[in-house]
Amino acid sequence: MSMLPEAKLDILLAHHAALEAELLGNVNSESYVRITRELAELNPLIEAVKAYRATGKEIAELDELIADPSTESEMRGMAEAERDTLAGRSIELAQQIRVALLPKDAMDDRNVVLEIRAGTGGDEAALFAGDLFRMYERFAALQGWKVDVISASEGTMGGFKEIIAEVKGRGAFAKLKFESGVHRVQRVPDTETQGRIHTSAATVAVLPEVEEVDVEIKQDDLRIETMRSQGAGGQHVNKTESAIRITHIPTGIVVNMQDSRSQHKNRASAMNILRSRIYDAERQRIDAVRSADRREKVGSGDRSERIRTYNFPQGRVTDHRINLTLYKLPQVLAGEALGELVDALTTEHQAAQLAAQGAAA
Repeated sequence: MSMLPEAKLDILLAHHAALEAELLGNVNSESYVRITRELAELNPLIEAVKAYRATGKEIAELDELIADPSTESEMRGMAEAERDTLAGRSIELAQQIRVALLPKDAMDDRNVVLEIRAGTGGDEAALFAGDLFRMYERFAALQGWKVDVISASEGTMGGFKEIIAEVKGRGAFAKLKFESGVHRVQRVPDTETQGRIHTSAATVAVLPEVEEVDVEIKQDDLRIETMRSQGAGGQHVNKTESAIRITHIPTGIVVNMQDSRSQHKNRASAMNILRSRIYDAERQRIDAVRSADRREKVGSGDRSERIRTYNFPQGRVTDHRINLTLYKLPQVLAGEALGELVDALTTEHQAAQLAAQGAAA
């Protein structure tokens, strides 16, 4: 088992103590928020480090007791049993520390642009896209996040042909980033008279919300077109050219936005989505290069990959990347048990990172 970087842990302990001391002084509100946020992030790691070192001292003391010839046999037996328990605890804490020290994704704390599109399966696929959106909406509510629909195209029987929403909340991208890919549903549609099971699909894309400083977009690289909004009638429709289509010429990425009557709002929303898509495309390109020589798929975000199946007759959800099946379909779709899948995917990703670190060491 690899040793922990003790010198790095000493630096982190000293930094944590300095932050606590700074907080006791006269700090303005902006500094107070920054320090308390950093302390909140560091606290779990610092507590684990302190517990790990305290456990190490206890083990050393027990070793002395066990090695002492004057120790009675009954006392030695108790000491050996306690040492075994502490050794197991030490291994757990060391693993917890190694995971906490893994490099963080710079986008993990960002809000999310969530895009869900109906795939094969016609009306049933649109209904399933609606089910997925509601699942993420409920999961977000349980996390204390806010969901704002940016644009939506409804299916003829309900659900959505396409829906784009912003999920606002700390750590939203960290928890949702492994949801990107093809989600498949197997169930008997309401319109099916013979009771046959149909298979439909929807594609989910989870993009980090990207700021202007994260992606440089040259104005010359954009083709911006305005047009009259299409859709339901009404006194405001087709009187103004409020709809926007923005094409990023170098990548060919196109964003259409017409949900607001304000051209300015549609343009702002379109640029927000465009930045996220450009950033994501570059991220996927880099990930593809990195993963060319390995088959670790959890973090690839491959949009064409079938990642999960929701089987209604059997009441199960299977994530194919980690071969995990939960017989909790209603709870997953209610957002309640989705966290179990999210946590399992995160753990698998961390294990792959640790393995990569070990191979590189």
